[in-house]
Amino acid sequence: MKKILLTTLAGITLATSAFSAPDKMRVVGSWGHLTMFSEFEKPYWKKTFKEEFPQTRTRVTSIGQVKLKGAAVYRQLSKGAFDVVSTVGGYVVSDSQTIAGLDLPAIAPDIQTAKKIVAAYKPTLEKALKKDFNSKLLGVKPYPAQILFCNEKIESLSDLKGRKVRAGSWTLAEYLDGLGATGVTPPFSEISSALQRGVLDCAVAGGLSGYSSGWGDIAGYLYPIPVGGWAYVLTAMNLDTWNKFSKEEQDKLLASYDKNVVQPVWDKSDFESSEGVKCLTGEQCAYGKTYDMKLVDFKQKDLTISKEILEQRVLPKWAEKVSLEVVNEWNSSVGKVVNLKANK
Repeated sequence: MKKILLTTLAGITLATSAFSAPDKMRVVGSWGHLTMFSEFEKPYWKKTFKEEFPQTRTRVTSIGQVKLKGAAVYRQLSKGAFDVVSTVGGYVVSDSQTIAGLDLPAIAPDIQTAKKIVAAYKPTLEKALKKDFNSKLLGVKPYPAQILFCNEKIESLSDLKGRKVRAGSWTLAEYLDGLGATGVTPPFSEISSALQRGVLDCAVAGGLSGYSSGWGDIAGYLYPIPVGGWAYVLTAMNLDTWNKFSKEEQDKLLASYDKNVVQPVWDKSDFESSEGVKCLTGEQCAYGKTYDMKLVDFKQKDLTISKEILEQRVLPKWAEKVSLEVVNEWNSSVGKVVNLKANK
């Protein structure tokens, strides 16, 4: 009996030691000068995570510090060079077109719709990250609503015809092309100088993101029409790293990250979507300094035009780039939320 008990205890010890949190992890967060990283991601991985998983040391950097453009950072994640990476989904769609189905232009005019879309599409995202990047999805977080900054006067979206406009993804660039503009996709870090030098006429980005980057000193006109999506940041963990955690630890990590990072970021982005407009147009600003950009009045007809371009141009081109299985999953998830159907 004693021998059986010792054997059982030894088996439990081996099973426990075979799956336990790793000794160290290298974490890459989102853009370092924005609140998603400074207020939520960095404090979480440096403090909260270490309190909950004290045996794991973390090294935390931002996406700007690693100096990898586009999908390169997720390719390194898939190889295990990084353990956790947070980056905008639109940056990595060259390697996973399935992800582009999350943040199509003009599809989520408010944050409530955005939440429903993310919840509906999450199972498809999880499969795509596992297949294309050898990773486990930890969470999806939005930046503030992506709106329009322009150097010169505009009164509606029709005024974008012939202008060069920065887009955060090929789907948004396609949408801008449908308006008669030229959509280009430079990295976020290069937008300020491009606007200043006249290489870009306009840019689509989060209001507070533009505010934090000083665009209020460069661009003169702000059109807060939410056609650019939400620039969702996908946080994923390398699968080999993920599998070092026990099932109990995995559940604990997912719940902790959702509670301490994902949900607070959604709340903050909702606030920042309106606050960014105030700060850029001379109203009372919770962040201090204000700018004097001219606020362009919202035109309902622009939303109608945007939906037509989405249905007739962007959605069909996206459907061409993914499998029939993904199209069907999109139709039964996102499509039902927004009452649209993609055809393959």
